[in-house]
Amino acid sequence: MASKAAKQNKKDISPKDDVAFLRVTKHYLPHMARLCLVSTFLEDGFRMWFQWGEQSEYIESTWNCGHFLANIFVLLNLLGQLGGCVLILSRNFVQYACFTLFGIIGLQTLAYSILWDPKFLMRNLALGGGLLLLLAECRGEARSVFAGVPSLGHQSSPKHLLQLGGRVLLVLMFMTLLHFDLSLFSILQNLVGTALIVLVAVGFKTKLAALTLVVWLLCINFTFNAFWSIPSYKPMHDFLKYDFFQTTSVIGGLLLVVALGPGGVSMDEKKKEW
Repeated sequence: MASKAAKQNKKDISPKDDVAFLRVTKHYLPHMARLCLVSTFLEDGFRMWFQWGEQSEYIESTWNCGHFLANIFVLLNLLGQLGGCVLILSRNFVQYACFTLFGIIGLQTLAYSILWDPKFLMRNLALGGGLLLLLAECRGEARSVFAGVPSLGHQSSPKHLLQLGGRVLLVLMFMTLLHFDLSLFSILQNLVGTALIVLVAVGFKTKLAALTLVVWLLCINFTFNAFWSIPSYKPMHDFLKYDFFQTTSVIGGLLLVVALGPGGVSMDEKKKEW
């Protein structure tokens, strides 16, 4: 009887703890995740405003497209990024805002020749992964396209596929952080980092792995991307600032993983069936 009572007490306590944890993550973590996720778009949008002439001249000289088209490019970047961020943070027309930011990523990838730079390309794809997770958050479970036609199943819903795609793309950021040298610290860092990104990608112990990566990225970001310590007139200032906010956006995507979980296409979900 004592054993039965103890088990009953555990059942009574555990749900309360889970509810308290979910309440905190539900009301605070998604907001923090959204702000982090759009931070690089906010920074870049304001940079377009304050460096309008420089950005326009770069596009005009690189693509020989003329002054008018170069200014249109800067204007589209400014309005698209700032407008999309406002909509996402205010939770209005989030899907349209995400598609707009997808377009901005694609436009910049072509305009700045990022397509031929593996490091910057992977980071842009990681940003796209964060936006996929945001799309998954703002939409409900998928319904059957045609009435009376059976759905493809819970795990094949568009929401869960978006979560899978978002997780896989997010881990591309960490591929750019691996150091290929033979020092003991680099080897350990690469092993631990690789293990964590594999866990997030396959969806095993996902929340714990994603949270660990958040802490790791925060340490790296404030240690190696401290742009505030470099005078603003030096080129390194803008380079580190760009890296800092891109990394912050990936942190936002990982926080969405922590808040939402891995979704139906994951080992964590499969474990429930075993």
